[in-house]
Amino acid sequence: MDNTKDDRYYLEKIKSDLAFITEQTAGKTQHEIEENVLLVDSIMFRIIQIAENNNRLSDDFKAQHSEIPWMAIRGMRNKIVHNYGVVDISIVYDTVINGIPTMLKMLQEI
Repeated sequence: MDNTKDDRYYLEKIKSDLAFITEQTAGKTQHEIEENVLLVDSIMFRIIQIAENNNRLSDDFKAQHSEIPWMAIRGMRNKIVHNYGVVDISIVYDTVINGIPTMLKMLQEI
């Protein structure tokens, strides 16, 4: 079965969400992000969406691009969803500053 079209669709959605987070947090400190509840909620929602779309990518696609930390995406989603509103903002901030731009760059090269 050829999932190439579906994989491309979900990959574009993931890249769009990563780009949104990067754009909305550019130049902001952890404190600035933390104080903006709407931004924090938006970031967490986008991370959840990224993970959900990650789950829709075919196993073949993920295997072909094993350099992408697919499991880490799922792990971050689980931290957000299962901590029921008690998310360590420093972990989210670290992900926003270090993980998301790196992942976006990696995915843009696919």
